[in-house]
Amino acid sequence: MIYCVEDDDAIRNLMIYTLKASGFEAKGFESDGSFWSAIRNETPELVILDVMLPGEDGLTILNKLRSSPATADVPVIMATAKDSEYDKVVGLDSGADAYLAKPFGMMEMVSHIKAALRRTRNKPSVTLTCGIVTLDEGKHAVSVAGKPVSLTLKEYELLKLFMENPGRVFTRDHILASVWNLDYYGETRTVDVHIGTLRTKLDKGGDLIQTVRGVGYKMAESNER
Repeated sequence: MIYCVEDDDAIRNLMIYTLKASGFEAKGFESDGSFWSAIRNETPELVILDVMLPGEDGLTILNKLRSSPATADVPVIMATAKDSEYDKVVGLDSGADAYLAKPFGMMEMVSHIKAALRRTRNKPSVTLTCGIVTLDEGKHAVSVAGKPVSLTLKEYELLKLFMENPGRVFTRDHILASVWNLDYYGETRTVDVHIGTLRTKLDKGGDLIQTVRGVGYKMAESNER
């Protein structure tokens, strides 16, 4: 089930029609009130969220989704008339998985949805360990020295990328392409912000994520710890 939160009736109806024609189940909501009521009854696979809404705006809704354990991992695509780099960075830093600037094509929307769902469906049950940090893909859980750590979806995917490739240096552009599925090379600030919050949440385990000056970041190998 995909939820579309959009206050423009014509746009919302077109989105729902396109999604259903593409084989998805979808429901539309014009404001935060009806959306939150639906969330309490059914957690969607993905949310398409307009930024400018009556009542709570899209970013406020996004922050609430990310702060709740029940919806922290639900992919969210932001849809808004704003198309500046600053507005993209704010949305991505807040935990959005992708960004659609209006007017966008319906097939572009479907493509973003399929890409986001591919990254979250059918995850294999694999446990990765690096020093005191453990990531259990089957349970979608992270722990540091045996203590559970709560991460947002993007923080989790960022950590997973590093732990799958210890010692490999990733540029910010590569991280954007791998974790955010973006080929726009002007939003690297969002990588630095997420690295900072991830290190903080991992506490002593955060030291394993190393900065490679002038290049990017890497996860320390065993002989470097």
